[in-house]
Amino acid sequence: MDQIKTDITVEQMQRAGTIIKGIKDYYASKMVGQERLGMSLLVSMMANGHILLESVPGLAKTTAAKVVTESVNGQFSRIQCTPDLLPSDIIGTQTFNMNNNTFETKIGPVFANFVLLDEINRSSAKTQSAMLEAMQERTVSIGGTSYKLPDIFIVVATQNPIEQEGTYELSEAQLDRFLLKEIITYPTADQEVEILNRIEKDVFTNVTPVATIDDVLFLQDICKKIYLAPSIKKYIVDLVQASRNKEAIFKDLAPYVAMGASTRAAIAFMEASKAVALMQGRAYVTPDDVKEMRHEVMRHRIMLNFAAIADGVKPETIIDAIFQAVDTP
Repeated sequence: MDQIKTDITVEQMQRAGTIIKGIKDYYASKMVGQERLGMSLLVSMMANGHILLESVPGLAKTTAAKVVTESVNGQFSRIQCTPDLLPSDIIGTQTFNMNNNTFETKIGPVFANFVLLDEINRSSAKTQSAMLEAMQERTVSIGGTSYKLPDIFIVVATQNPIEQEGTYELSEAQLDRFLLKEIITYPTADQEVEILNRIEKDVFTNVTPVATIDDVLFLQDICKKIYLAPSIKKYIVDLVQASRNKEAIFKDLAPYVAMGASTRAAIAFMEASKAVALMQGRAYVTPDDVKEMRHEVMRHRIMLNFAAIADGVKPETIIDAIFQAVDTP
């Protein structure tokens, strides 16, 4: 049994719990259902990582991102991606001021705490590359000058899985930049009735932040201090290694896997499991915390081939097989 070591005080854990509960309650007051989406957004915020959302149109992806931003009184920016969108439209550019014969820097909408890239796969590869560089480096260069993005900088990118004509599919390296990928499903009939009721009551116009950006920074700092035992680290690494050693781990499903997860998957597991542990009110990570976000962490990092698509094999099936094959500490 690993000895738990942490510098987190009881008071800090209590404050973190109060902040998290406030954000959760605010989200529940605005959103109907979509609990998993809310959890993924909260984990991304606490880990200061980016998240990719996939669903058909009209399932409240934009609303969910705005609600989480409102809850912490953050700055929200929405960018509608189109094929003619230029990198300068996102990052910013320099304009010439004829009055004083100087160039002035105009920063783009990327300078926000939460940036929604709506239908990211409709923007060109060049624009995607510019945005994803900002996601990784957290700085942008305009006119040869480097500008630092906000300390809280989270990209919420969306994509539509049903219409691929005229789109630019994200490459494997670009997908790997996202901490999580969440797939959103349709609400139930009762939930849709409740959605209509809330819209009729106009509940979305009442914006009352329950936390601040400083509170988010506090949560992120506490997340970094959550204890991750050596046995849990080895468990995470074994899971990621297993995705690459497919013939030995899951022989029946191995022919469907083109490429396993990268080291970024291990980092994502570490960061996401710490956030989950803090949401559960613990200062240490358990194997169940790692398992909790397994689909969100790995579904965009395990690449399947055409045979998997033809046979209807989903990434989640592969992921579950990996977790069943690897011994839990």
